Amino acid sequence: MKKLLCCFIFLSSVMVLAQTKVKDTITRRANISYIQKGNSVTFKPETPPLIPIAGAPKPSYSYLWEMGDGHYSKQAEPKHVYKNKGNYTARLAVTNNYDNGKPPATRPKKVAVNEIENDPYQDIASIADQNGFAIIKNCDPIPEQEMVVVVSYQNLENYVANGKLYLFYNEKQFKNNNFELVDFRTHAGEREVKENTVASVDDLDDTKSYLASADNAVKFKKYKNTTTEEDLEASLKEANTLYHNVSILEFDDANPSETRNVFYTFKTTPEMIKDTSATVTMRGIFVPNRSFKNHKVKNLEMEIVTSHDPNKMGSNGSFMNYRLVRFKRVKFKTRFQNNGEGPARKIRLETDIPDMFDKKTFQIESMYPECPICPKDEEPTVSCLDTIITKKQIIFTFKNIYLPGTEQKNVKEKDSTKGFVRYSMKFGEDFHKVKTKSRTSIIFDKNEPIITNYVTTRFLPGISIGAKAGYNFYPGLDKSTSYFVGATISPFKAYRFYWQAEWVNALNQYNSAVNIATAFDTNANGTRQLIRTTTTTENKNVNWEIPVLIRYNINNYIGVGAGIQANINVASEQNQDIKIETFEGDKENILIDTKTTNNNVKNSFTDFKTGLLFDLTAGFARIGPSLGARYVINFEQDFNYFQLYGIWRF
Repeated sequence: MKKLLCCFIFLSSVMVLAQTKVKDTITRRANISYIQKGNSVTFKPETPPLIPIAGAPKPSYSYLWEMGDGHYSKQAEPKHVYKNKGNYTARLAVTNNYDNGKPPATRPKKVAVNEIENDPYQDIASIADQNGFAIIKNCDPIPEQEMVVVVSYQNLENYVANGKLYLFYNEKQFKNNNFELVDFRTHAGEREVKENTVASVDDLDDTKSYLASADNAVKFKKYKNTTTEEDLEASLKEANTLYHNVSILEFDDANPSETRNVFYTFKTTPEMIKDTSATVTMRGIFVPNRSFKNHKVKNLEMEIVTSHDPNKMGSNGSFMNYRLVRFKRVKFKTRFQNNGEGPARKIRLETDIPDMFDKKTFQIESMYPECPICPKDEEPTVSCLDTIITKKQIIFTFKNIYLPGTEQKNVKEKDSTKGFVRYSMKFGEDFHKVKTKSRTSIIFDKNEPIITNYVTTRFLPGISIGAKAGYNFYPGLDKSTSYFVGATISPFKAYRFYWQAEWVNALNQYNSAVNIATAFDTNANGTRQLIRTTTTTENKNVNWEIPVLIRYNINNYIGVGAGIQANINVASEQNQDIKIETFEGDKENILIDTKTTNNNVKNSFTDFKTGLLFDLTAGFARIGPSLGARYVINFEQDFNYFQLYGIWRF
């Protein structure tokens, strides 16, 4: 029996241990290996196995190599030729696409170049097509993961130049910082400097309104591509208004046509915005010559992601100011990547369009592969983008294109397998303050569709201040008058349910019931006399009402509400007139004497009452003027009353 009991206990323990989920604390790592021949080095990554996501395309790695001399490559196994002897630190950032784990961590590796052979040195490629200034990233941001941003600049002047480089990050529109600058690496003697980029008195705009709407107050430029500007102070002031942080580097002795790269490592913060349809930005400003104000501006747009999925939808309408978006364009972007073994010739994007957007205002902002719009009513024979607008969707179709696949032979640059469509729309005539949700089905040729994430647009609550005035009816009081004025606060133009708080200052006056008392007295002559005492009381007070209620808009014109209310007499005054009348005999026949006295009593902050209220408004329920009726039930005493008022919400 004891042996059976011991076996049972042992088996139970084993089962408990087997059912306990052990937390995986092993960090995946990728190692840098290389084959060196003189100053020619071929790098190769040693990566851990990928973890496929059920239903997703085949997982893969993408790479960003830093060679340690200012060059970089996105190839899987790049070959690099160093120009000079020396010790170089190679780095690798690995991104796991369609993978169910964290990106592999890597350690830098030293490369010693002790001899220079005849293998030709490869200089940094020109970025003339980017107008001499470019910003790229190795991946989109995921909370609490590192990412690398590369800022490239080129001296397009015909003389040696000394300039400056700004990188602004952490937009003020978000409550918390999204990025922490961990490290930056320079290779051409760039040095960090500190400066007051704009006078502090001008740095006042710390609102959380989204850029899509904020330009209603300040006319911010939208830097779609690199542009050449001349007013450096204005550009710095604008950037300082939009971003919390900036990294500033000065450089010297940049030769004509020379291209340089600066590498920044950012770690996304735990407090980073988690909305996977949101777009965050960084902004670079490149001043080629510190003696002049000519400069170039470039924005780097990034979508928040939970996994590195190249097929994704994003929008800049994640947090919008409802007051300012009426005539603003909300921008959307759908990204895609061909993960096939061959090129895609036709790509179809079926994108949901929420009802609140006006499809008549639809316009394409940009696309890749770049191609013209398809001609109507004929079958195209050249590359073009066709758009079909239905009741619920906009369908984009790239026709007669060539988009390489990631598994295609001889395809080394994975960026060439990616594409996108960026478009914008305005809101319709009657749109409400509600969240929208949409996504895209991506179809490569005749393959099964790939469904993107949901992209959402939502509005900041906003604040609506209201002015209120009216009259209180007290059925239980004699000769009462009660006028009031007040203020309300609530979310701006709420759609259905919302909270509202109020402060009301009322001036009240009423008379208490006249009290008549009779008594008999006997005078010195032994005659019985009637004595009548009449007491008249008048009350005046200044009363504060503080209601808090939840309201519901039935439609644009009718709203109802219910809540609780506190009342307190801030100042009160009671005037009491006492008249004593003495009659001859015990009847009211002959008045022989009258005496009058007056009592005045003043108090403050007395008579605290609480109660329930029920409310109805008719007019413009969400914003503007309306009329209301309210019934208040007090808990402490039978002191219920009706309220009629007018209100205007701004």
